[in-house]
Amino acid sequence: MSSADTTIHAAMRGGRLIPWLVLALVVALVVATPFMSNYYVRVANGLLIYILLGIGLNIVIGYAGLLDLGFVAFYAVGAYTYGLLASPQLGLHLPFLLIIVIAAALGMITGILLGLPVLKLRGDYLAIVTLGFGEIIRILVNNIDWLTGGPKGIARLDKASIFGLEISRPVDFYWLLLIVVVVVATLVWRMERSILGKAWAAIREDQDAARGIGINTTNAKLAAFATSATIGAIAGVIFAASQRFVSPESFSLQESVLIVLMIVVGGIGNILGVILGAAILILLPEVLREFAEWRILFLGLLMIVLIILRPAGIVPRTFGPEKLVRGLFGK
Repeated sequence: MSSADTTIHAAMRGGRLIPWLVLALVVALVVATPFMSNYYVRVANGLLIYILLGIGLNIVIGYAGLLDLGFVAFYAVGAYTYGLLASPQLGLHLPFLLIIVIAAALGMITGILLGLPVLKLRGDYLAIVTLGFGEIIRILVNNIDWLTGGPKGIARLDKASIFGLEISRPVDFYWLLLIVVVVVATLVWRMERSILGKAWAAIREDQDAARGIGINTTNAKLAAFATSATIGAIAGVIFAASQRFVSPESFSLQESVLIVLMIVVGGIGNILGVILGAAILILLPEVLREFAEWRILFLGLLMIVLIILRPAGIVPRTFGPEKLVRGLFGK
């Protein structure tokens, strides 16, 4: 074998070694997290919730190309569904799994109700309307004191349980969130590769052209809003169950902006990018907690640099899970 062939084979081995090392590091962190202190487990839980929210919003922004700044409203719908149905507020105390089903249905309906009036809107106009929708939901839960508790929120929520197994400790929610994130990410990835996903991609590139080739853009957009809202509502239920308290402060405009930033920084239209973006924007402030006066400035400068150097996000749209698998196994 010539020296050139040896160099090529060494480079190929090195190229495959890096993804394996990254995968090994991720698996090690996933396995080691439950054995860490509650602080680190809670940070991991927050990261997983934001990954779930990012995956949901990525359907509308990344796949369908619709700028939604009111996504946190669906998050609030799920959280308050649990707050009302699993607390002394209404005296119902329904099972956790049943509440997830109810919240998912309410989230889907809410997503469709939002999608219907904005079907003909694009760009900045769509962003303004969705922003207003998110603020409407927050103001409603903040002012309907008799139902939502107003600014005080709803406390003393029931402990979650699944088939008699109580889920109350941070590590319990860690495993629950990990399973939900893996399942949701897999289903969304399969949807991206389906006929519906191709329709979303066509709408993202050119709505008029998509309509011209026979794609029902109305149904495709509504499906994007409904699916995204369903995921957001499920995340809200798990969040409320883990906190055992829910209040309007958790669903501000800043939360929607943060989720959008995760997608933009990590990579629009890419599940791997969502995960990386969430890790950067959620974990970095924790790492810099000792520099409380400077961490927001540092985080802002980092985002500016990343967006300038990688305007399409750190992970390109073309590098999806299937390419990651091919990179690992060389297929």
